[in-house]
Amino acid sequence: MRLTQLARPRYRTPAALAGTDVPDERFRELLGADAWHMLPVPIRNRFSKRLQQGKSIAYQGVVTRMRMSALGYCLAHAARLVGAPLPYDIRSVDQPAVVVVTEDVATNGQFWIRQYGRKGAFPQTVHSSKRFQGPTGLEEYIGFGIGMALNVDATPSALLFKSDHYFLQLFGMRARLPHWLSPGALVIGHHEMGNDRFTFTLSLRSRWFGDLIAQEAVFKDAKE
Repeated sequence: MRLTQLARPRYRTPAALAGTDVPDERFRELLGADAWHMLPVPIRNRFSKRLQQGKSIAYQGVVTRMRMSALGYCLAHAARLVGAPLPYDIRSVDQPAVVVVTEDVATNGQFWIRQYGRKGAFPQTVHSSKRFQGPTGLEEYIGFGIGMALNVDATPSALLFKSDHYFLQLFGMRARLPHWLSPGALVIGHHEMGNDRFTFTLSLRSRWFGDLIAQEAVFKDAKE
């Protein structure tokens, strides 16, 4: 692992714009104009809505698919030691799911909270912070010094977030994890269904052990 000193991020969009009528251009800038306009209009609308400081938007839905291999099960449960960033309960199928997005004005990013219902148990809650910085322009930080650099891609029906690499960030230093230490290639998808609904997908795949975890959940658009 090579250690690098973190540079202060350069934010293109001032925090003062939060809460105004100025659209959120951050995801559009990451994709580029051509790829952005490939996306369905409802997806563009969801990802170009800038929230006011301290305000949140919530999407309610239900988990429709949950699969994991034996290794995926062990990995997901081991990750509970660092905040449980991966879904770990196969019984979450047909249980309610909620996603809450809150604008993080201090870093020009977003806080994401995902909650998955579990039969006969407290729901699983996943916290993360999306930050528009780093070598790919977008990172997801889960705490405990652990984060993931993301590449963003567009299709005619979906917006995709693909892991580029994982990293540790401690005491102002950053170390990129080698591939052999990473949990696998993670792809998160936001797929348009029409009728004010969309599907969230999560897929974790290892180059050596194949599919580890696959999850799908269907959500409704948030009410203004």
